[in-house]
Amino acid sequence: MAGLEGMEQPRGHAHAAAARWSPTVEDEHALKALELYGNPTEAEVLLPSRPESAATARRLTQVVVLRQWGLTPKTTEDAVLLVSELVGNAVRHTGARVFGLRLHRRRGWIRVEVRDPSRGLPCLMPVQAMDISGRGLFLVDKLADRWGVDLLPRGKTTWFEMRVTDR
Repeated sequence: MAGLEGMEQPRGHAHAAAARWSPTVEDEHALKALELYGNPTEAEVLLPSRPESAATARRLTQVVVLRQWGLTPKTTEDAVLLVSELVGNAVRHTGARVFGLRLHRRRGWIRVEVRDPSRGLPCLMPVQAMDISGRGLFLVDKLADRWGVDLLPRGKTTWFEMRVTDR
């Protein structure tokens, strides 16, 4: 899946790997990403179009959805997975130097947007059980309540929306 590069864990170091990926450590990384790049709820955050930026986008999404908005871990998990897929597509298929990430919340909904300078439209392809790639938009289509693409004068915004329960 998009953005999971570098996630392999060394054999025989399960304890070290578990400590490295604990929620507390992830929270620290997420807060650091927020400090370095800005808050995607306040303004579009520009990230370099490199595979490792998917981790930054995931962390920003996690800290906003779980900590700032106080939504459920399941909603956070789904939003993080889907942002990773949209970022992976932007990095892999657009040839852009940067892409933008923006998160919005309104009563009963969250919306995640990834903007890039390409006007090439993403395509939802049929997925077979043994496919090892091409599942990104399939996952977005299955987990999001709505998704789409808005063409811009210079590029596009690919987005998804999820229903949420307001507390």
